[in-house]
Amino acid sequence: APAGRGQVLVVGVDSLLTQLARCCRPAPPDEIIGYVTRGKGVSIHRATCSNLRSLLERAPERVVDVTWGAQADAVYPIELMVLAQDRPGLLRDISEVYAREKLNVVGVNSTSSNGEARMLFTIEIRGASDVSRVLTAVREVKDVFSARRR
Repeated sequence: APAGRGQVLVVGVDSLLTQLARCCRPAPPDEIIGYVTRGKGVSIHRATCSNLRSLLERAPERVVDVTWGAQADAVYPIELMVLAQDRPGLLRDISEVYAREKLNVVGVNSTSSNGEARMLFTIEIRGASDVSRVLTAVREVKDVFSARRR
């Protein structure tokens, strides 16, 4: 069976359509806030999301309390930004880290200028321990300057 998409519970409501906001890609254990959309259920944002902040200024009454669910096989897409000295094999070396950590890569955007590579990876994680583990491993790849969650 495929892994379930991230599960979020709206406080006080049994079943309500929720979706993880693409702007901030929330994942456990991020502090999260729900925002009731028009026609798309509840959009789940990181509490620190700048898009959420502007939504709250316009319609604070649309905020709902949400909490992370406890679905064992849930996965959450997050974005990692990696900056490195560009070289042949760099993308392969970083991809090997994700494979070794058994993390699914669902998106890659890579640009290079003046010998510096900027790579944005969208990976599926199961929880906070995946994030810290993969960031540590990616930072150890030869020629990587920095790796952080976006």
